Amino acid sequence: MKKIRVGVIGCGSIAQYRHLPEYQVNPNVELTAVCDINQERVIETAEKYAVLSFTDYNELLKSGEVDAVSVCTPNYLHAPITIAALEAGLHVLCEKPMATSKEEAEAMIAAAEKNGKKLMIGHNQRFVPSHQKARQLIANGEAGRIYSFRTAFGHGGPEGWSVDGKESWFFEKEKAFVGAMGDLGVHKTDLLRYVLGEEIVEIGAFVETNAKDFADVDDNAVCVLKTESGIIGTLAASWAYTGKEDNSTIIYGEKAILRLEDDPINSLVVQYSNGEVVKYELGKIQSNEAGGQNNTHVIEHFVNAILLDEEPAVPGEEGMKSLEVILGALKSNETKQIVKVR
Repeated sequence: MKKIRVGVIGCGSIAQYRHLPEYQVNPNVELTAVCDINQERVIETAEKYAVLSFTDYNELLKSGEVDAVSVCTPNYLHAPITIAALEAGLHVLCEKPMATSKEEAEAMIAAAEKNGKKLMIGHNQRFVPSHQKARQLIANGEAGRIYSFRTAFGHGGPEGWSVDGKESWFFEKEKAFVGAMGDLGVHKTDLLRYVLGEEIVEIGAFVETNAKDFADVDDNAVCVLKTESGIIGTLAASWAYTGKEDNSTIIYGEKAILRLEDDPINSLVVQYSNGEVVKYELGKIQSNEAGGQNNTHVIEHFVNAILLDEEPAVPGEEGMKSLEVILGALKSNETKQIVKVR
């Protein structure tokens, strides 16, 4: 079987921690090129992986050296680079949030369709074993009717792990467009949609910048969400959880409470209404912290979609639906109103 030649655009932390190492170990991939506007960084990365280096993504796209690319750039470049790559006849794996507006997301989806290429969005929470098991239990009716949930994703902030520290694009509104809500909140909106098997239709939110005096994007957000069947719950996204990362979700159902990534050993704990407790030890969630899973499964799903000519596990349409919830939260905070998402 012919190997897929892949280029990675953007050599920051997500590329260094996830995309590059995962492509490197994938037997169906030949990593051929990297691109970054920081010349020193791109040369260093290219030497490490023994690949070609580019400082202009357009040069990489027309080089003829790649069949697919990962877009690991600041958020404001996701749409233009993705569309340019699709127009150049390449498959694209784009980091989340996929775009900075619904219009951009729609243009990305249209470009993939027009050019007959795969577009996948890097929502890795769908591939966490505890999340997949919870989705299965809910779909099977194991928890009965779902009433409520609470989910959180918080850590100390990108300055702790971004290659540029406090100088990172994550803190600049012009480049990031959105802060903790785009970095972490969009993961959790995607997770809730996936696990509950329902769309989020209404949202109320407080989105603040109160922890990072050097940032002009949000660093703390709390949202109240309502799904199409009337499940209500909260989502918190924060860059101010300084002691320990929190990536937990608790789902309250008629027959059981499901605790996901809430226990240090058991990644899923199911507490049934009859008093029975079932614990699942399914491995740690992906994390930059020691001991976390180092395979997000995003890369292998993307590669398999190309090889088998199947729809990607997280197509553009799914990325757009999760983005719309974030856009709704920003609008709710601005207008101080409940926002209908769809």
